[in-house]
Amino acid sequence: MNNKPETPTQDRTFFGQPRGLSTLFFTEMWERFSYYGMRAILIYYMYYSVTKGGLGFDQATAASVMSIYGSMVYLASVLGGYLSDRVWGSRKTVFIGGVLIMFGHIALSIPAGAMALFISILLIVLGTGLLKPNVSEMVGGLYDEGDTRRDAGFTIFVFGINLGSLVAPLIVGWLGLKYNFHLGFSLAAIGMFLGLIQYWYGGKKYLSKESLYPTDPLEPGDMSKLTVRSLVGLVAFGLVVLLMFLLGSLNLNNFVMLLSTIALAAPVIYFVIFLTSKKVTPTERKHVWAYLGLFIAATIFWAIEEQGSSVLALFAANQTNNNFMGFHILPSWYQMLNPLFILIYTPFFAMLWNRWGKKQPSSPAKFATGMLFAGASFLLMVVPVTLFGTDAKISPLWLVGSWAIVEIAELLISPIGLSVTTKLAPKAFQSQMMSMWFLADAAGQAVNAQAVKLYTPGNEGAYFLGVAIVALVAGLILFALVKPIKNLMAGIK
Repeated sequence: MNNKPETPTQDRTFFGQPRGLSTLFFTEMWERFSYYGMRAILIYYMYYSVTKGGLGFDQATAASVMSIYGSMVYLASVLGGYLSDRVWGSRKTVFIGGVLIMFGHIALSIPAGAMALFISILLIVLGTGLLKPNVSEMVGGLYDEGDTRRDAGFTIFVFGINLGSLVAPLIVGWLGLKYNFHLGFSLAAIGMFLGLIQYWYGGKKYLSKESLYPTDPLEPGDMSKLTVRSLVGLVAFGLVVLLMFLLGSLNLNNFVMLLSTIALAAPVIYFVIFLTSKKVTPTERKHVWAYLGLFIAATIFWAIEEQGSSVLALFAANQTNNNFMGFHILPSWYQMLNPLFILIYTPFFAMLWNRWGKKQPSSPAKFATGMLFAGASFLLMVVPVTLFGTDAKISPLWLVGSWAIVEIAELLISPIGLSVTTKLAPKAFQSQMMSMWFLADAAGQAVNAQAVKLYTPGNEGAYFLGVAIVALVAGLILFALVKPIKNLMAGIK
């Protein structure tokens, strides 16, 4: 059998895209099914009382843990990018990540209390870090430089992500909240298992052999340096934790604060590495500077978008009338709104970018517009809280409207961000640059882990307004910087 994929001009069997996109599309679809199925019920599992099958955390702590969990998932993409570039290659790294994710969901399916939760968090954090950046990097590798199908291909890829994310909260949420949390987590594990089977067989047929090898393999002696640096990092982290223990300040909230600090420091360190590395050419260095502006905007956007699983999830459970037109809505089902609107909007955006072709707005302009929509989504939530007060239970249509607006922002930022990351990546740091895109999400959720503590009874309106203002101001600043960023991109559209 010839495992070499067909050239882009010959290979138009998956919505006009390379056939390898189908393999990566379904792999990511099942991975997202498992992750978003788990995420739809996890916050409720944490703060529901033990008598209701939960762990009994208070709501503020549950929301904070939820945010830092998401942050660590994307922070681990740094490890995934490095191991792909230097050790395993992207295809093997993705498979190992999927196996770890599956076992993480299995751990949650065991009724072993908080210990099982933290073991699961560790496994899923590591597994997702290995899988996500490298799947996306392989999507970019399907296209030649200058292939105008790239943005449309990434938009279709994001469609696959959201297809899995749409079905998962409906099924896993129903099983977890109606019957048993652990049954819901078991279903998430099965979803990841199906994704692994599809990836294994599809990868042999449609993915390039180049994905089996690292792009920048370790040189002799590098492994010892890596081992020493890793040990130094672990010892430093351990000493900080030990100091917190000796000072009597080692508790869950302070540990979350420590992780938030690490998540915010990581992208700063990475940008310094990219900008000072001898492996990066002067032109590539300009690209990295251009990417910095987009990265900051993406961090603010993800800080808003990711609050759907924390702040808006609490709002859905506590301040929303979930008996609507004679139908009872489970709080976890609101997590379907994110992928639902993505699926509705995606065909329109894909058609729009294809029709405009080279005349479409630049990536910075798309980002800036997206920031305005993100701010508007939280600005909308100020209205019902102001009109009806914080004690009233409002119509679910307000939440629907908020998600409808923020998902316009996501279509202007997420697939475009994935695409522009592959375009601006220095050759020696391709997978690690893709990790930077996920570090934007990590940094945004690290901010959330602290910010959500401000979301308290009676303060909802001020909270939504404050977040909205930050996003709107950031969007206006980015519009002013569109031309300088385009100049730094040096002709890359």
